[in-house]
Amino acid sequence: MDPQQIKTALGSGLLSFPVTPFDANNTFAPEPYKAHVEWLSGFDAPVLFAAGGTGEFFSLAPSEIPQIVSAAKEAAGDTAIVSGCGYGTEIAVDIAKSVEKAGGDGILLLPHYLIDAPQEGLYRHVKAVCEATGMGVMVYNRDNAVLQPDTLARLCDECPNLVGFKDGTGDIGLVRHVTAKMGDRLTYLGGMPTAELFAEAYLGAGFTTYSSAVFNFVPALANKFYTALRGGDRATCEAILNSFFYPFMELRARRKGYAVSAIKAGVRQVGFDAGPVRPPLDDLTGEEEEILKDLIEAHS
Repeated sequence: MDPQQIKTALGSGLLSFPVTPFDANNTFAPEPYKAHVEWLSGFDAPVLFAAGGTGEFFSLAPSEIPQIVSAAKEAAGDTAIVSGCGYGTEIAVDIAKSVEKAGGDGILLLPHYLIDAPQEGLYRHVKAVCEATGMGVMVYNRDNAVLQPDTLARLCDECPNLVGFKDGTGDIGLVRHVTAKMGDRLTYLGGMPTAELFAEAYLGAGFTTYSSAVFNFVPALANKFYTALRGGDRATCEAILNSFFYPFMELRARRKGYAVSAIKAGVRQVGFDAGPVRPPLDDLTGEEEEILKDLIEAHS
């Protein structure tokens, strides 16, 4: 896909991030991954993000990322595949090039590594990655990589393949400033952990979609919530929030890193061999797995 095509795809429906399965030796397991991606692509999600945050991008070697993208492309059919990209500028540029060579349709530029940076540095970082590839690029605004509206406007002026803005700050004032300033120049994606909890607020700020982590294991429920949200069916949204998402949030909040670990546990619960999470994360306890199992079964 060219940048404008991926921009359109991003704004056309619910999005998700498949988990990355590992085998007993803690290496990428392509066959379980392809089986899971093929299953997900049968539901309504126009774009899947390979090697994203839920896919443990932070625990992957850069050399693994094109392997994951290639496996996703093989399994996804007509579903577009966007890859995670990040770390320092030189590494991010290399990852972007390798993803393009592997057949990816776009990249999501995650925050750079460790250090806070001034706006000028963030501008140069994003611009370098955009200039390194012909694919569409989305920036992920969160943590130590929060672009201010004026910086984002400069990048939009100079980088025609910058097509998306994903927010994980939860700062509705900031994101409304961005959507007001940029208008339809970008596609806007909600990116808070368990994004459904914030989806109504982000919809009011001009965000048409978001990435659903739970789509990994309850895709029909995730789509039901998204359809109700976009249709203004607040009663259905509230019912699903109360019966599924708030209990899931309580489980997720038990331990740091469970925003990823609980998703991977859910994928295992529905029959896919996702394997464990890699360090520095840890898996759910047996008791927590049972709580999650009961929650999934109540919504299947």
